Amino acid sequence: MNTPRSFSTSTSALITVAMNWSNRLIGLVSIAILARLLVPDDFGVIAMAALVIGLADAMLDLGVHVPLIQNQNATKAHYDSAWTLRICQSALSTAVLFTLAPYAAEYFNDPRTELVLQILAFQPLLGGLENIGVVDFQKRMQFAAEFRLRIIRRLGGFLVIVVLAITLRSYWALVAGMLVEAVLGVFLSYGMHPMRPRISFSKMRELFKISQWMLLLGIGQYLRLRLHSILVGRWAATEVLGAYSLAHEIASMPTTELLAPVNRALFARFAQEQYSDTKLKDLYLMALGIQAMIAIPAAVGLALVAEEAVLVLLGSNWLQAAPFIQVLSLIGVAQALSTSGLYVVLSRGKTHINALYSWALVILFCLLVLSPWTDKTAPGVAQSLLIVALAGLVIQFGLVKRTLRELRILDIAAVSWRTIVACAAMSVALLTLELHFQFPLPILALLTKVLLGLGLYCFSVYALWVISGKPSGPESFVLQKASQWLGR
Repeated sequence: MNTPRSFSTSTSALITVAMNWSNRLIGLVSIAILARLLVPDDFGVIAMAALVIGLADAMLDLGVHVPLIQNQNATKAHYDSAWTLRICQSALSTAVLFTLAPYAAEYFNDPRTELVLQILAFQPLLGGLENIGVVDFQKRMQFAAEFRLRIIRRLGGFLVIVVLAITLRSYWALVAGMLVEAVLGVFLSYGMHPMRPRISFSKMRELFKISQWMLLLGIGQYLRLRLHSILVGRWAATEVLGAYSLAHEIASMPTTELLAPVNRALFARFAQEQYSDTKLKDLYLMALGIQAMIAIPAAVGLALVAEEAVLVLLGSNWLQAAPFIQVLSLIGVAQALSTSGLYVVLSRGKTHINALYSWALVILFCLLVLSPWTDKTAPGVAQSLLIVALAGLVIQFGLVKRTLRELRILDIAAVSWRTIVACAAMSVALLTLELHFQFPLPILALLTKVLLGLGLYCFSVYALWVISGKPSGPESFVLQKASQWLGR
């Protein structure tokens, strides 16, 4: 079997972003089709089940891939032990989900959730059976191989969902598609990587030293990212949760789909440079500058065209999702920009710091959302989450500064201020256009705003960079890489 090719950090990140958007394109097409075949209530039922599955998975997930990536000298015994540990946790997760299904249905006040959850309870078990060897794709920055695995799995689930949605017009199409995707993941992982793991406990204690903190971190991260949806599912009707969940997925696209693959590549590189403060600081600042240059305009732009995007992508029946998209997209910016800093801390082996950070934000969110003056509705929950996300971004910068003593606040401002000013110019232009011009069709409004906003933002960033004397930073890096790629 041919060994997948490894790439540099920047090339891996660029390749993975491009391929990830191919994956996301499937998701967009799926959403556009399903939104016209199903109703918000159908999405709400699946969202309820997915929230419970995610919670159980977080409470039992030991994050065994992290010590494998951190340890540059991990042996076959480490992989075997990690695979064994993951199977144990996934089997326990399936058993817990099956048992808790009736109580989950009672919590959400929707009896349909029980059977759906009992069927989808086998999804974690299937995930645990996947070949642990595919961790090497991330560790060795072989992201093309990882993409092939993900895209084939996603296409299989997509085809099943669409065919059954046309036939059944029911949420059961989503259930079947999710299970098919999980089964494909198992077979593909063994077909694409030569490792054949076996049951082993020889390195269990060594892995657990890191994994116990990963468990606490995983629970905290899940609650930080999903507790708001759990509360919406409790306080609002099923169709509201369906609209809210779909809005959250759309709102996270500009940040999750663009920056998640970049961060996956960066974590491997951070781990390689973990012993050099200077190199780690330079790598972090470059990553933060590039991420800000991508995430902030993408999320702000989505918030500005939320209504048109909903009408074009989902249809008029989903207009209630537009206000959620506006708030949740801004939350995605804060969460995305926090990720690279958290990976810096994680690369130094300070897993407990990240765990405490996540739990601090969860506690802050609970205090805010459960306070007497907070509106117990979906918009009220989203607004509370936005406040906590902004506070978390400030705290995260403080944690990175403690980890990298040479880092200064002015360093962070130097790589991000041009992006912020350019986004402000873009926002003013689009809001002015909306006030003074009415478009006959939503798709014309969407295309005009996207093209105008993108063009004005790019021009503003470039002009500010030139006025600043063309300093070395994210702009020069992107231009250099673009020149190299065009030259090829």
